[in-house]
Amino acid sequence: MPREITLSGSEISVLKTLGTSGMQVFGKMLFDKMADAEKSEFLLTLISLIDQGYVLSSKVNLRKVEDAELASFRVSPVYARDLRDAMNPSRKRNESRGRGRR
Repeated sequence: MPREITLSGSEISVLKTLGTSGMQVFGKMLFDKMADAEKSEFLLTLISLIDQGYVLSSKVNLRKVEDAELASFRVSPVYARDLRDAMNPSRKRNESRGRGRR
């Protein structure tokens, strides 16, 4: 049974930058990709996703941007499919239409 996940706009942008394939992304690369965002706001969003279990981190304590730049991150494989559906709600609607009676 799929989980109903609700994401904010900043959470969606972090997840899209991170990717939902499960590949590890180094923190420095992640922060470079999000150059237009405020680093402290980006860090708070990232910490929120880690606290919810959606993102896994190689470091336990992320208090400063410098700590996050030295860590690596990836989307949790447990939530990957549900997060993809939450980031693209139209995809979920199209799939539900195809499951009707024929």
